[in-house]
Amino acid sequence: MQSIGPYTLRNNLFLAPMVGVCDAPFREICSQQGAGITVAEMLPSSKELWEKERLRLRQVKAEVSSPQVIQIAGSDPGIMAQCARHNAELGADAIDINMGCPAKKVMKKAAGSALLRDTDLVERILRAVVAAVDIPVTLKIRTGWCPESRNGVEVAKIAEDCGIQLLTVHGRTRECRFKGAVEYDTIAAIKQAVGIPIVANGDIDSPERAQHVLRHTGADALMIGRGAQGSPWIFRQIERFLKDGSHLPTPSAQERHEVAVSHLQKLHAFYGEHRGALYARKHVNGYAEGLEGAREFMQAFNAATEAQHQLDLVDAFFQKAIANSESTARGIAA
Repeated sequence: MQSIGPYTLRNNLFLAPMVGVCDAPFREICSQQGAGITVAEMLPSSKELWEKERLRLRQVKAEVSSPQVIQIAGSDPGIMAQCARHNAELGADAIDINMGCPAKKVMKKAAGSALLRDTDLVERILRAVVAAVDIPVTLKIRTGWCPESRNGVEVAKIAEDCGIQLLTVHGRTRECRFKGAVEYDTIAAIKQAVGIPIVANGDIDSPERAQHVLRHTGADALMIGRGAQGSPWIFRQIERFLKDGSHLPTPSAQERHEVAVSHLQKLHAFYGEHRGALYARKHVNGYAEGLEGAREFMQAFNAATEAQHQLDLVDAFFQKAIANSESTARGIAA
């Protein structure tokens, strides 16, 4: 699968819309590292919330070459349609409907994966949103409400009939949340049951797992979430492996340093110094993981509240890591 509607994609590797993680800066980093599409963080459909600063920032376009995909969530067909139109007017290239989020605060509003219990409501929402906009509408679901009620195939058929152009399936039920093994058999069954492109999602954290999931499910594309946090280069690693079976080298300390600094600068510019410093904490740990002194570095980094202080700490830590790696390389050569 190399397109969605009129949009041509670099590849079939998507970044999942993780709330609190996949802001514009992270989407830009992942796009630079090979993601074919980066989906924005989930937006509630309630109009009175749209102007809140936290949610307004989720609507900011990332500087990426791929289509701008906005994900919306809610349970009222009319309000969802209004939200879709609003985001289309703001420049969204596609609308993704969230029927997969298992978070309690989303479930309390009978949205996200809670909708999988009511297929009649699912159909009303999908028809309303598809009719409201002239851009592609996609859908994300789970395999069902609980292991005893995996109705993913039924929902997929409804989605196709309603005009959904692409369906992403996370291989767990709502009840499973993010625990236990991912179950890919239902995704394979969905792929066999419908003709629209299917995107497989869930615990894809290596090139080998990516290849296995594609072969097992027959899916057209993959969506990667937690596997990209702290390791955005996973997209180009998977892209290369799927292309010719070869492995890209593990990013060097120098490469990690460059990505970490670029990401930090984007966060500070996007949120401002104070908030940017707070958001940086959840990302930088992954860049430092596995390097000598990472624990002590993160303790100091998490205590820093000024942008320049964070950048200075990152520079000092990675310069030491780079020196260590060069010393090790010289020792091996000798």
